[in-house]
Amino acid sequence: MAIVFHSLTADRWPDLEDLFGPERGANSGCWCLWPRVPNAEWQGLDREARKARFRAVVEAGPPPGILAYDNETAVGWVSVGPRPTVVRFNRSRLSRDETRDAVFAITCFYVRSGHRRSGIMPLLLDAAIAFARENGASAVDACPIDTERKLIWGEGFVGLFRVFQAAGFVEVARRSPTRPLMRLKLKNCDQSRER
Repeated sequence: MAIVFHSLTADRWPDLEDLFGPERGANSGCWCLWPRVPNAEWQGLDREARKARFRAVVEAGPPPGILAYDNETAVGWVSVGPRPTVVRFNRSRLSRDETRDAVFAITCFYVRSGHRRSGIMPLLLDAAIAFARENGASAVDACPIDTERKLIWGEGFVGLFRVFQAAGFVEVARRSPTRPLMRLKLKNCDQSRER
């Protein structure tokens, strides 16, 4: 399986829609809007409204993340962009941080059924890091899940601690037993790290 990556631009919306499921909207109808709006606003949006709002984000640009492709089929997604674009991530007690100097955030992963547990998450993470670096980020933050227990469906959408740790992220805060705030500094960072 040769995976290639493309930024989510407006012309690739049909690929995201196919990946998420036109009616389903990925994990619980989120359409990757959950980290982008305050809770009160989120509660007032149904699945179709979330889809429309996220499509508007994509069409307005810049790209809000990366799609992974196996041949012509989108098989994975990672949301990555400047921290100010993910309001809920910035306000959460788990992930808030005063550092704002060109810091990007990774808030979500989604992998197509049939491709899960095939090593796509680390590849998506590498693509997200490269995207952040190419777009002038000084660091990338994430708040993945860190637990030894078996995850229930959808719980790993924030990413897995061990995957971020293997990519060189370090823990900068832990305000919950299972959700550390992690950071990868990009300035003066070796761009060709080993896997």
